[in-house]
Amino acid sequence: MADLKELQYTGFDTIPVDHLNPLIDRQFVYGERAMLARLVLRKGAIVPEHSHENEQITYVLEGALRFTMGDGRIIVVGAGQVLVIPSNMPHKAEVLEDTLDLDVFTPPRADWIAGTDAYLRK
Repeated sequence: MADLKELQYTGFDTIPVDHLNPLIDRQFVYGERAMLARLVLRKGAIVPEHSHENEQITYVLEGALRFTMGDGRIIVVGAGQVLVIPSNMPHKAEVLEDTLDLDVFTPPRADWIAGTDAYLRK
């Protein structure tokens, strides 16, 4: 990756796809203070409960995700809807139908950059 203070200009068609498991594909770009991820999630995929220091904004472009928050709240996020998850809030996601979403993280997810995100690679 280039110097994080340098201007970046790209398209998702040029970013390699990380096949995390048979049901989840991911691409991302990041700068010094934020990360944008494009996720393709297939029906039945589960993102196990986890939390992170990063604030997360999830925007579902197509499909639907059911989030279970650490406090027991269940939130279904469908196409055109946005969920903002504060730092350190436990959450899990179940993919209700094939889904395309964009996630914004701040700061960037160091575990994703380093490839140490084993919870997604099952």
